[in-house]
Amino acid sequence: MQITKKSLFLILSITLSALTMSVIDGFVQLPYLSKSILKIVLFSIVPMAYFFRYKGEYRRLKKLFIPRKSDFKYALILGAGVYAVILLAYIILNDHIDLSVIRESLTANIGVNEHNFLYVAIYITLINSLLEEFFFRGFSFLILKENTNRLFAYVFSSLLFALYHVGMTSGWFHWSIYLIAMTGLFVGGCIFNYLNEKSETIYPSWIVHMFANLSINTIGFILFGLI
Repeated sequence: MQITKKSLFLILSITLSALTMSVIDGFVQLPYLSKSILKIVLFSIVPMAYFFRYKGEYRRLKKLFIPRKSDFKYALILGAGVYAVILLAYIILNDHIDLSVIRESLTANIGVNEHNFLYVAIYITLINSLLEEFFFRGFSFLILKENTNRLFAYVFSSLLFALYHVGMTSGWFHWSIYLIAMTGLFVGGCIFNYLNEKSETIYPSWIVHMFANLSINTIGFILFGLI
């Protein structure tokens, strides 16, 4: 793989943005709104700086947001399956997960509680998922693939997607559950990349990501005693 100034700019900006956000999520105690604003800056404005610097890439940016009807059917079916699998995993592993630790961590570190969780869940399902798909699948995979190579883009974006979640989930699980979760995130990132590769848009993975977040939020409602 030949490293150019443009590909190096991509790799460094993607890595620094993702790892910085992971550190902020895991080790900097800020209100959820403040962290959300920082994520918007890192995951949207930083990529836009790339397109501003390399204006010839702007057509690829526009292509990421052009939907194709043929992509939605399979994404909806897969999304429903992902929703069911995550809930099933929760049921199976429930005895090995201390929900009180997760609940206390969310409340103490970012101020998420039973009173505002509904609003947080809506944001996570609709907005946060779109932001992450633009960054990890649009910018870190589809755009990176054109400037490096396919294998590198697959592994790099999926690995970074998993590492990005390390900070926010730090201390939540036993190391064995943690390892399973990180492996699942890496594999999930590869699957998301595959979904988007043919259409060259972010919509297929965004739909599946929304279902995945919806299932996690369902567990969150159980965690806070709302259902």
